[in-house]
Amino acid sequence: MTKNQRQQPIFDNMHKNFLKYWKHKKKWAAFLSLATLILSANLFFLPVSETLQKQNKPTVNSTIQCRTCHQEIYDNYLQTAHYRDSRPAAAEAIKGSFHPDSNLYAYNLFMQVALLKEGNKFIQSARFNQQEVQKASFDIVIGSGRKGQSYLYWKGNQLFQLPISYFTATNSWTNSPGFPSYPYFERPVPLNCMECHSSFAKTIKSGDAINAYDKNSVVLSINCDRCHGNGNEHAQYQLTHPQDTAGKFIVNTATIQDRQIRMDACAVCHSGIRKHIKPPFSFQPGMNLSAHSTGQTISKKPDTLDVHGNQYGLLAGSKCYTASSAMDCSSCHNVHREEVNDPKLFSSRCLNCHAPEKNNFCSLQTDNKIVLTENCIDCHMPVLPSKKIQLQTASNNKIQSDSIRTHFVAIYREQTKKFLQRTNIK
Repeated sequence: MTKNQRQQPIFDNMHKNFLKYWKHKKKWAAFLSLATLILSANLFFLPVSETLQKQNKPTVNSTIQCRTCHQEIYDNYLQTAHYRDSRPAAAEAIKGSFHPDSNLYAYNLFMQVALLKEGNKFIQSARFNQQEVQKASFDIVIGSGRKGQSYLYWKGNQLFQLPISYFTATNSWTNSPGFPSYPYFERPVPLNCMECHSSFAKTIKSGDAINAYDKNSVVLSINCDRCHGNGNEHAQYQLTHPQDTAGKFIVNTATIQDRQIRMDACAVCHSGIRKHIKPPFSFQPGMNLSAHSTGQTISKKPDTLDVHGNQYGLLAGSKCYTASSAMDCSSCHNVHREEVNDPKLFSSRCLNCHAPEKNNFCSLQTDNKIVLTENCIDCHMPVLPSKKIQLQTASNNKIQSDSIRTHFVAIYREQTKKFLQRTNIK
């Protein structure tokens, strides 16, 4: 019996008791506490006692200081998905529609969540038989919107995930992945999540809560500090010593000789859900990640990818990677620029190693209707449906899979066949 099969009777029972819960909210307070623990089980929480250990001082958002000397990089980086990964919930940040013809997510005939604008606030309002039973405001947006978004709200100093998210592929609201089939407002957001979706957050003691924070410590977006270390001392030194171009008190991963250390700076967030040895945010670029957290076994099955997919592991298992001593994430990605959906651009980086003159170029035989050098990606790193991301959207009320581009570089004959069909090549 699988883990999901073992948990299903629990969720079924929770669902049956939902109506009783709304009528007798106090009576079911204990039920909610139990549900919170169950829904949190897959997040590999660091034990609270360890999470609350003394943490590093909050990094200061030194992005503005970086602009003084790195204006072009700064201006370009503000457009990237990394920088826009977490933001305050404002109208320009939230992708979903609040128009009356598209602002309702229905679980069934009796239970819905309405997405509303009330003054300057945006609200998720749970209704039973058209009557509001619970609501919470959008406080933080998680996700750039390239694939989708989810939303967090504050209850005092505790941070929770809202039940409704946004799915870009259908331009509609959807049930947040992994949530039960009714409006659930009690999923806590632990420090593990904040480590990859913000630049800093500090937990505070609040009973047994794993999601209580010093609000003033939270630094949203993935800023320069996350990849280069705290830049304040660097900025102060360089501004007073402009003749010194060596770059003191800062980490430039491009100059690190050890490839694994370079990769670790990306793997901290792009290697799937990790189990922490040391508290989140204790890892800094240039450190050995394995001393801070452990990842899951590298999988070569791209259809198992989810929003926390191990793209680092897939790349590390690829022949392109294992046959090279120098290839790393930056061989293909310029993280200072927004680069997405541009096969020609990424294919140009494949040609650094796989050029026709090197006799290791693509052997696919075609006519002249396509220039193979302009699209290596759709054949060798195709977009594939994930079996783990199952969404039920408000647009069609059908469960569907999201699709993700795999980083396991290989020959995909079926995908190549589809690629040729799309380009009308026989």
